[in-house]
Amino acid sequence: MTTVTATTCGWFSDPYHEHECRYFSEGHPTKLVRDAGLESFDPPPDIPMPESPVPAVSRANPAGGGVDMLRADDAERGAPYDRRAAYRRAISSILRFGSSD
Repeated sequence: MTTVTATTCGWFSDPYHEHECRYFSEGHPTKLVRDAGLESFDPPPDIPMPESPVPAVSRANPAGGGVDMLRADDAERGAPYDRRAAYRRAISSILRFGSSD
């Protein structure tokens, strides 16, 4: 059984048995729930947890590891800035189109 601590965070089986999974943050159940892979909101009941939650198994990666979790800015993240490549592009543009002088 998993012990819920102040650092418990992630998807767990819903201890209230209302949904397949419920997201825990800082050891507390949140309103974020998941059924058949679809996420929605449903506040947890205002009663003590009847049982300790069990970590949910990800369908994307049965071994877990958070592979199915992405940061909101992952889609915007590009390659790191390459100073040498930027320099080459600037010189190439100057040679091709001339300078503004």
